[in-house]
This record gives sequence, C-alpha cells and structure tokens, in this order.
Amino acid sequence: MFAKNMGTVDRAVRVVLGIAMLSALFVVEGPARFAGLVGIIPLLTGVVGSCPLYTLLGLNTCPGRNCAR
Repeated sequence: MFAKNMGTVDRAVRVVLGIAMLSALFVVEGPARFAGLVGIIPLLTGVVGSCPLYTLLGLNTCPGRNCAR
C-alpha cells in the first residue's frame, strides 16, 4: 500500500513515543487527557513503516532493498 520509508530505529522510537502519549489517556485528568490521542499518529506510522510527511519532504531512513528510493 505505502512504500516503506522508515528505518528500524525510527519505527521503534515512534512506537514507544506513541504508546507513551496514549498512556496520557489513563494518567492525566480532565479534558487535557484527550491530547494523548495524538499518540495514534506516531504509533500507526511506526507500525506501518511509512510516514506521509517523510514522503512529502523526500526523506527516507530505511536502509534496506525493500524500501522506497
């Protein structure tokens, strides 16, 4: 579907960051807790391995042969 343009380290950092942001839903009180929903974006891009913003900017951190070049 989308060409991979993210390396392993980049993907791992995004998944960890996304989970950390989503944890705010359970830790933070009040309406500010829903700001943690933004964590869905790095979590999904990390799992899929493709970042639309990287595509727009022409960036690629994926070193393998099965990556977009």
